Amino acid sequence: MSHLLELLGSRYPIIQGPIGHINSPELVAAICEAGAFGMLALGFIRDPQEAKRLAREVRELTDKPFGANLMIMNPAHERILEIMADEGVKTITTSAGSPKSIYPKIHALGMKGLHVALTLRQAIKAEDAGADGVVASGLESGGLRSPNPESSTMVLVPLVVDHVKIPVVAAGGIADSRGYRAALALGAQGVQLGTRFIVSEESPASDEWKHAILNCGDGGTTLLPRGAMKVRVIINPKLQEKLDARNVDLSREYDFNDAPAAWMSGDFDLFPAGGGQVSALIKEIRPVGAIIQEMVSEKN
Repeated sequence: MSHLLELLGSRYPIIQGPIGHINSPELVAAICEAGAFGMLALGFIRDPQEAKRLAREVRELTDKPFGANLMIMNPAHERILEIMADEGVKTITTSAGSPKSIYPKIHALGMKGLHVALTLRQAIKAEDAGADGVVASGLESGGLRSPNPESSTMVLVPLVVDHVKIPVVAAGGIADSRGYRAALALGAQGVQLGTRFIVSEESPASDEWKHAILNCGDGGTTLLPRGAMKVRVIINPKLQEKLDARNVDLSREYDFNDAPAAWMSGDFDLFPAGGGQVSALIKEIRPVGAIIQEMVSEKN
């Protein structure tokens, strides 16, 4: 058993990546029951009682280990961390902030944590801060990205593996057994999937969102400015018009606060659909169990 599997307690080293405001206990539980590590996305939740409710709903659906992602920039993250510990969560991921102050508390609560790193420098700092593992998230990943130059998963993962001693999880560009095996060949002990699990039967994402991913072709995503960060989205006709126009400040054209409503309703003129570059490889909606089994199958 790898060190990562010891941290997760799951059968397979596959982690559900946090996706914005999406929190479906049914999806988390289905991923856990299929042998992977389901995760609640608590980064944008400010009400600790809501976090407690979600954790309890997951526990009602599965007795398998599950985790949660906490965004360090969320003012409520410390209280949510305490609640997760009270609810029996043993392993979490942290992101969007310096890990220096949170890891002593994670360990004091008897928990383990993996920090999401977008660069080698961040990964080294996470290890120095006491993180038990890192999720090396390549440029092609969906979700929030840095405004700074970044490396692809193929480059970032082996770089991080070469410079840290803690387990490394690869994220970005992984949707099937080919990406899974490639990540392990690069030295990662496991993978994190976000976009692929959006396009699953158990996902609460709108049909419009799922089909935006299914219909995304090569080069069909872009990084949209969002304050000090960027977010990867799927290009639609309205966004393409703005990309083609002169003197359009995209940072002023969309409000990230509109993303949850847009994604769940399918109104992508309000805010474009989120998705990683791996969207171009996803061509069907499948149960999470089938997604996971294809990924770990030795027959492929």
